[in-house]
Amino acid sequence: MSSLNLDDFTDLIERPDGGVRRDAEARRERQIVPPGSLGRLDDLGEWLAAAQGAVPVRPVEQPRVVLFAGDHGVAELGVSARPAGSAAELAREVLEGGRPVSVLARRLGVPVRVVDMALDCDPGTLPEDVVRHRVRRGSGRIDIEDALTAEEAEAAFRAGVAVADEEADSGTDLVVLGDVSVGGTTAAGVLVAALCGTDASVVTGRGGLAIDDLAWMRKCAAIRDALRRARPVLGDQLQLLATVGGADLAAMTGFLLQSAVRKMPVILDGVVVAACALVAQRIAFRAPDWWLAGHNSGEPGQAKALDRMALEPLLDHGVKVGEGAGALLALPLVQAAAALAAELPEQEEPEKADSVTEEQAEVGETE
Repeated sequence: MSSLNLDDFTDLIERPDGGVRRDAEARRERQIVPPGSLGRLDDLGEWLAAAQGAVPVRPVEQPRVVLFAGDHGVAELGVSARPAGSAAELAREVLEGGRPVSVLARRLGVPVRVVDMALDCDPGTLPEDVVRHRVRRGSGRIDIEDALTAEEAEAAFRAGVAVADEEADSGTDLVVLGDVSVGGTTAAGVLVAALCGTDASVVTGRGGLAIDDLAWMRKCAAIRDALRRARPVLGDQLQLLATVGGADLAAMTGFLLQSAVRKMPVILDGVVVAACALVAQRIAFRAPDWWLAGHNSGEPGQAKALDRMALEPLLDHGVKVGEGAGALLALPLVQAAAALAAELPEQEEPEKADSVTEEQAEVGETE
């Protein structure tokens, strides 16, 4: 019998401090630049102040990129432009500094953490700190079988919770969350379609490395078949992740929820992270208040999920590469909003002495 009770997250997660947000809004009204003239930067600064519980808002000084990695058995159907089981190569390239997220992270001075949950490779080929949370080697082919056993799904979810605690305890003050996967967008499409009550064709995109029309049709069919398996377990989010998700997706769901518990803001990357966020929202409805949508990746499933959670992307540059790169591009915007909210001077109030002098002069003239 599992001791994991997902309902506990509903009680544990609080909204960002509304009183602090009102104080931040009042401070913004006193600053020399008129409110609203900085556009969404005003909202971002106020949101961050509420999340931190501090006015003026503190700078984001210890951000971290966290990438959950896994291979998905459904990739065997040719639904991805990358070969099935090749996510480990991507993970190594991230660690070696050769992927877009690695380049951006170096430029921005942000450390990158890769967490292997289900890569299809020998764990001995990756560093110990990367593989120590691994649940299994690859996830099942979700069109015909479960991605995980119930025990594996719980272990992956708990691993995500543990990683969130590790980050919060180490002083991380904001996380850029992404995935490193092959076949992950197919599993994400199933979750979004199931939770939004829509058809496979509505959520089927072409992935980071764009697939051709035939591969798109295979992907759409795989999502359709997996969707039939997902619908009977919609009432149990952990079982849903076991049936049509994967170890990396289950871990990201746990990570998102525990980050909200620990009041650690998260910038969401693409469709895979958005799908996990949608599952997390089903578990705890206040959790999305702690997240920002980093960018619009162009994936229809991401747009559907973000719309359901009422999250508006910060950027729209057509970045489809995944791996947290698009969300990382939004980090300087958040840091800029924090700097403006904290450092713009306030307007000087009229000196009371001048008004008293004028009143005295008027009285003197009357006499």
